[in-house]
Amino acid sequence: MAIDKITFESGYIVITQDGGATPTRYPIANVLRALDIPTGLTYKQVEAVSKLANLVVVLIRTLIDRQILNESFLENDDLSLDAIIEQIEAMGGSYHEPDIAVSNS
Repeated sequence: MAIDKITFESGYIVITQDGGATPTRYPIANVLRALDIPTGLTYKQVEAVSKLANLVVVLIRTLIDRQILNESFLENDDLSLDAIIEQIEAMGGSYHEPDIAVSNS
């Protein structure tokens, strides 16, 4: 018989054979290791994202100051400076007081 459907339940892979027979649940806890599961960003990477956000702030503020950019962005002014500031702050940056100091950590 061929496999008709594969689904997932907490801790299991569930396989249903052709013909709609009773699904078979296979535990995956014995297969997965902690090393197989991504842990996400490290503290150093989070700090780097914040620094990058602040570098973008410095770039934007410099271009506005030199009158290369104004406070609207994209082709049809679809993005405002306020929207950009909101995203920068969501990444840990600061538009009004950007910190681009290099740390030795």
